[in-house]
Amino acid sequence: MTDEVVGLFPVPLQRSTGVLPQALVNALVDHFSTQALQTNNSSEALSHTRMLQPSDSPLLVQAAALITPRIAEFGRHLFGEQLGWAIKEMWVNVLDSGGRQAMHNHANSFASGVVYLTETHDSARTVFMKSPGGHDFALKNDHAGVVTGPYNAEKWVSPAPAPGDMVIFPSYLMHAVPPNAGGRRISLAFNAIPTRLESWGYTLSFNA
Repeated sequence: MTDEVVGLFPVPLQRSTGVLPQALVNALVDHFSTQALQTNNSSEALSHTRMLQPSDSPLLVQAAALITPRIAEFGRHLFGEQLGWAIKEMWVNVLDSGGRQAMHNHANSFASGVVYLTETHDSARTVFMKSPGGHDFALKNDHAGVVTGPYNAEKWVSPAPAPGDMVIFPSYLMHAVPPNAGGRRISLAFNAIPTRLESWGYTLSFNA
């Protein structure tokens, strides 16, 4: 007699270390941190650049060339095939001490990601969470004796990244950044789409 637990329909999240070399990380910080002038309604201590295309800067061209192959590998898990991918938009976030980013997801894209450009204080690691209003039980078993695992957890805190590290996730996945108790945290975010999707005789082509 045996028992087997099968993990049905998991959500992929890809962590990649050292995607951008330190020289490129430093150049991105120097060039874009002063351009993060747009405020965010989540916090007065959070600002970001306008939405950028990779072609807007030679630095972003370099970054996109290193990021895109990792997106293609991640996309193979999402769609079961090695597809072409294009980055739709990129932007730099500057989160100062005390700032936070509210829970959100990314519209009009299939894969999204964050490249960390500075050290991240433990308090401000990216948190991923179940979408509210899902199909879970209405009652919870939540107390000090509960052992949290992948089937009952409501959130997952990403491990501490180093500058140049990256996470990629489905754009629908909810995520947030708790209040930053450390120093300035700078990151490069992006949204990406596959160049095409096919479904039993129907083909959709996308342009970034």
